[in-house]
Amino acid sequence: MRVLVAEDEEILAELVATGLRRAGFAVDTVYSGDAALAYLGLHDYDVVVLDRDLPRVHGDDVARRLVASGSRTRILMLTASGTMEDRVAGLDLGADDYVAKPFEFPELVSRVRALRRRSARPVPPQLERHGIRLDTVRRSALRDGRDLDLSPKEFSVLQLLLEADGGTVSAEELLERAWDANADPFTGAVRVCMSKLRAKLGEPALIRTVQGVGYAL
Repeated sequence: MRVLVAEDEEILAELVATGLRRAGFAVDTVYSGDAALAYLGLHDYDVVVLDRDLPRVHGDDVARRLVASGSRTRILMLTASGTMEDRVAGLDLGADDYVAKPFEFPELVSRVRALRRRSARPVPPQLERHGIRLDTVRRSALRDGRDLDLSPKEFSVLQLLLEADGGTVSAEELLERAWDANADPFTGAVRVCMSKLRAKLGEPALIRTVQGVGYAL
């Protein structure tokens, strides 16, 4: 799951991003409305956590343009005001959810996850294939009852392979969906992560490499 945090208070933006990464999300951060629009045009995000009072391009205008483009990205709007009028105004702009500052971080994570489930690519609470059981809510992974003890990145990669339901997932798609914009496509990050994931899954091997195409489960 990939999230964009658009918040002009840089310390708050990085705190939110750090917490979301610990929850297993790939997160990018921007501090202005024009930067948010640029990132939204470049990457396929599941959710944007959007501060309403962004500089240069107002958060309201970002929401309007995103909705007008037909994007499937869900909008979780942040604001310093929690009045009913502001909530209604934000939702009328096309926001899918609304959180007032200050907020409790577990609630923010829960709301982001809920929006992901409402996206155009819904994910069931549990994914199962070849003896693997992945709980996308509790963030747990088992193979034949054995706890796999996956890192957040390994969990995300395995989830994407399970969602493909036997289909092939390219390294480029894995990089796009499970890493943030700072990931260098030439570092071999996907290959290294895949090697560690295969080792944790154990024998018999479940992940196969489709030469020149990607990976399949």
